Amino acid sequence: MKKALYFALGTASALSIATSAVAAPTPAGTDVNNTATIGYATGGVTQANVLSNTATFKVDQKVNLTVAEVGGLVTPTSPGGSNFVTTFTVTNTSNATLDFALSAAQLTSGQTVAFGGTDSFDQTNVRIFVDSNNNGIYDAGVDVATYIDELAADATRTVFIVSDTPAGQADASLAGVVLTATAAAGGTTGTQGSALVQTVGADNPAAIDIVFADTAGKTDALRDGKFSADDTYKVIAPTLALVKSSKIISDPFNGTTNPKRIPGATVEYCIVATNTGAGAANNAIISDSLASVTGVTYQPNSIYTGVTVSSGTCNADGTLQTDAVDGDQSNFGSNTVTSNLGTISGGASSAIRFRVTIN
Repeated sequence: MKKALYFALGTASALSIATSAVAAPTPAGTDVNNTATIGYATGGVTQANVLSNTATFKVDQKVNLTVAEVGGLVTPTSPGGSNFVTTFTVTNTSNATLDFALSAAQLTSGQTVAFGGTDSFDQTNVRIFVDSNNNGIYDAGVDVATYIDELAADATRTVFIVSDTPAGQADASLAGVVLTATAAAGGTTGTQGSALVQTVGADNPAAIDIVFADTAGKTDALRDGKFSADDTYKVIAPTLALVKSSKIISDPFNGTTNPKRIPGATVEYCIVATNTGAGAANNAIISDSLASVTGVTYQPNSIYTGVTVSSGTCNADGTLQTDAVDGDQSNFGSNTVTSNLGTISGGASSAIRFRVTIN
């Protein structure tokens, strides 16, 4: 007598896992249970199915993450300024909730920085803070956490590097900073977990093995449980040059026709302030003391501001200022010419002129 046999393999649980894998990774630690069924007939009569044992294994933990700079531009700073912010995101692309330890480092002088150029100085007072209210903006005194706590799989958190710029840095100087996130064990809210260690040796189907799947970032290596990205601080500062010149206006004998610099002659000083930097020079004040200049005497009410310049020489224009401290831009006191030029934008210049008599 012939017997007919047929097999039916797989279960609904296995099918559901395959379906969910399209949407999201199966969480680490998930028990995958699978049984097989054999059906058969004998003598033309279908017999009861025979079940296999249940084969069980745990889904291992795939550790992966990315760190990315936000904005795609340098962060402008000013010499001597504080609390300049660079912004990053940290994304948990693992299949488990994790903590992430955070560290900041600075590139060394000469290294290539993000967005081009080379590092030439270090920021000071470098700190790291996690965005507590998820608004993407650093809020001093609000964003105080220094590590990422319990970040779910496929979730992202914003992180800030906050630092100060030393005084005296030149315009266009660059400082590169690197944020590194290191995967750590999750599971306890309010406590930073320990750094994860990749499982070595053979697979253990009854345990949760750990596999690093991260790529190499700016300064970290392939499959090290870390990822890093960099950003750049750029100094935007004024660079002022001050040039003073003089020209003869008249003398008592020749008048204004080919005058000479003899006693009694009138000489005009021209002072030009030029900003060759990118940043604006605010509250720029020229101070010119004549106390130590022998042989000349200031001519009262001869200060002109807003003077234009041609070929480095003041033109005969501008606005006449009074010598008194009366709210206008300039004054004369204690044998000193003082003029507030206001703001000199990057690439711009401002000039004043005034006259003296040769004693």
